[in-house]
Amino acid sequence: MTLTPARDAAARVPDPVPARSLSPGLSRRAACEFGLTALMLLAVVSGVRWLFAPDGYGGGGMAFALLGAGVGMLLGALMLSAPGRCSGGHLNPAVTVALWRLGVFPGREVVPYVVAQLGGSVAGAWAAGLVWGPVVARPPVSHAVVRPGLGWGEGAVVVAEAGVLAGSALLLAGLLGHPVGRRLLPYAVGLVTALVIGVLGPLSGGSANPARQFGPALLSGEAGRLWVYVAGPVLGAVAGAGLCRRAGVGLRRRLGAGLTLPPVRPRQP
Repeated sequence: MTLTPARDAAARVPDPVPARSLSPGLSRRAACEFGLTALMLLAVVSGVRWLFAPDGYGGGGMAFALLGAGVGMLLGALMLSAPGRCSGGHLNPAVTVALWRLGVFPGREVVPYVVAQLGGSVAGAWAAGLVWGPVVARPPVSHAVVRPGLGWGEGAVVVAEAGVLAGSALLLAGLLGHPVGRRLLPYAVGLVTALVIGVLGPLSGGSANPARQFGPALLSGEAGRLWVYVAGPVLGAVAGAGLCRRAGVGLRRRLGAGLTLPPVRPRQP
């Protein structure tokens, strides 16, 4: 959700949403979202393969903590990469919806972004199977599909997933409203992702991202609970953004002022 630093002082503030009139073409930015999400899923499935398979780490609570730390660091790096700066580095349909509901992302671009993210999810999970072989398709890896822990029903999972995204929307609004916050955004998102996976992974599954579950659920044949991991984050994103928009005119003004900077082009070598 950041752009490359520029030469002038004003443009040095990372802008998570490029200005509409000057932003790169939608097809280019959607392609970046596809590629970034594919890389994220490739890494996630690879991590699950080596942390949870019998010939790897062997699973357990520490495995979730390690997976969360790795995914969090990777997510921050992807957001700061050139493709991430081009597209805004959403990598999550619920984040795209939250930014739209906050009024800082154009509604006409939500569907192309979401389609690219879901397509990247399938591509990344499939590529991991090519890299690591049949072990990826067999339990307990199963293409890294997310499953709730014992005692967690569908309703509880929806509430947990919605709560994470509602909090994330509030975090986005708070950070986007300040120049320093925008610079810290990729690191904050990475830290939150690490905590969600490490803490909620053994409980609700800790997905908080429809794209995280979409490809693995389809490829593993466990799409029965997919709606839970889609509905929860999206509902939470809408609810959190709604709370932000009702938080006062001051917040809306800060968001508007912080997100109308011109897009920052990469420096020429």
